[in-house]
Amino acid sequence: MRIACPYCGTRSNDEFGYLGDADHLMARPTDQSLQALATYVYERSNPAGRHRELWVHQGGCRQWLVVTRDTRTHGIFAVEPARDVASAHAKTARPA
Repeated sequence: MRIACPYCGTRSNDEFGYLGDADHLMARPTDQSLQALATYVYERSNPAGRHRELWVHQGGCRQWLVVTRDTRTHGIFAVEPARDVASAHAKTARPA
């Protein structure tokens, strides 16, 4: 699998580290109870199909990226800087 880093260009996935579901990681619980935190950390879905994941380019620019990928075929549809995705998420999450 090859990932098109927006900063370094297309590279082998060997240069990248995988963290997990990007949407899950951005939706941290506001409830700080032990049960809510345990659920957040340990109960993850394993979807088949198109999915947004958080990757770090550890063998290159060391930037965090959100990769939209099909978990069945490993086809990559989009690669975005995580800071841009987080900024867009923060803007839509704010009450008007």
